[in-house]
Amino acid sequence: MAKIGNIDVGDFPLLLAPMEDVSDPPFRALCKEHGADVVYTEFISSEGLIRDAAKSTMKLDIYEKERPVGIQIFGANLESMLQSVEIVEKSGPDIIDINFGCPVKKVVSKGAGAGILKNIDLMVSLTEAMVKHTNLPVTVKTRLGWDNDSIKIVEVAERLQDVGCKAISIHGRTRVQMYKGEANWAPIAEVKNNSRMHIPVFGNGDVDTPERAVEMRDKFGLDGAMIGRASIGYPWFFREVKHYFETGEHLPPPTMMERLDAARRHLQMAIDWKGEKLGVFETRRHYTNYFKGIPHFKEYRMKMVTSDDAVDVFAAFDEVERDFSDFQFA
Repeated sequence: MAKIGNIDVGDFPLLLAPMEDVSDPPFRALCKEHGADVVYTEFISSEGLIRDAAKSTMKLDIYEKERPVGIQIFGANLESMLQSVEIVEKSGPDIIDINFGCPVKKVVSKGAGAGILKNIDLMVSLTEAMVKHTNLPVTVKTRLGWDNDSIKIVEVAERLQDVGCKAISIHGRTRVQMYKGEANWAPIAEVKNNSRMHIPVFGNGDVDTPERAVEMRDKFGLDGAMIGRASIGYPWFFREVKHYFETGEHLPPPTMMERLDAARRHLQMAIDWKGEKLGVFETRRHYTNYFKGIPHFKEYRMKMVTSDDAVDVFAAFDEVERDFSDFQFA
């Protein structure tokens, strides 16, 4: 059984990755229903939190039904990060996660996210200070290194563990790679196989089929898988992986009515949480995968992703039910 601090997260847990404008409460709720063991919030700017920026503070919303839940923060300034820990604690998360892996330029240029991979000493000292500043378990999400010439993830993980990090999730790419090429899980396995490591080591990157999850568990020996892009618009991925673990067989894909029910609930929860305008806009990215594989579907999808009015989007769902209710997904 993997444990994050004193939190038992199960045997080879599946974790929902923190994804900007994706891992919000509505989507986390759906993923939790379908088998996600641990969910993380979107990453939150420490500077935004201490300035009480609306977009940052809104991301602190968490709900009992999604526990265990981690709030992820990023930043490179020690004082700001410690202040943000105090703010985060008031929301009552189970875990505080530090983002040392985001490759986006606007984050990296400030020395945060994957930008801190150029300064491992700062990465370690920030983690140590945050661990000392809270009683919650502190975890880290990071990448293999800045580039292929600076991969020292075995040493980095060991140092983070030594200052009190309770688990580490490692994306199998460097910052320079961004999301291109294939994720390399071999260095993550080296971290896990380091005899000095005793905290959970979770793998991230390209876990896009149940078979890949099995490979991460059985071939690479990791403690769990963090799922990102494979879950967007497809929260059923978690249950499909778990079913495959148990039986070695693939679950039938969700039916049209299951997909429509999820899409409707997702949109309504998003509207309830963030208002109609933002709820409609930020749910759009999920529709391609909700309805992937349906022939002659472009007209319906365009209605879903171009309308700013929730009534029109719900009407598009009704049209799909009318015209495709008998469609069988392969």
